Amino acid sequence: MLRGLTTVSFRAADLAAAKSWYTELLGVEPYFQRPGYVEFRLGDHQHELGLIDSRYAPAGTDAGPGGAVVYWHVDDVSAALERLLSLGAAEYEPLTERGPGFVTASVTDPFGNVLGVMYNRHYLEMPATRG
Repeated sequence: MLRGLTTVSFRAADLAAAKSWYTELLGVEPYFQRPGYVEFRLGDHQHELGLIDSRYAPAGTDAGPGGAVVYWHVDDVSAALERLLSLGAAEYEPLTERGPGFVTASVTDPFGNVLGVMYNRHYLEMPATRG
């Protein structure tokens, strides 16, 4: 039923500031924009990270961090965490060894979204199976 990740969406009350912050973090400009929405393509599989103006949040949505954390693969969790913190993110979950080949950390971005980073050895094995 679930075929793969398409878009991870974050909300921001100040969409222009969020666009600027993520452009700096990612080192790329958004590939798609329209009023109230900005979208970046990232990584080996060109997954999408969308930023949505908070005004479009469903009624009754809590403004705090949600219960799900999406982890993005990085080659060095410690360096990624350090960069995120230097850009003004706040630690949500510290760098944690989860087992051989698995390290995670997460932050809350300046707009209240949880952003996870992970080194995952299985992620690195995946491209090799595709030839």
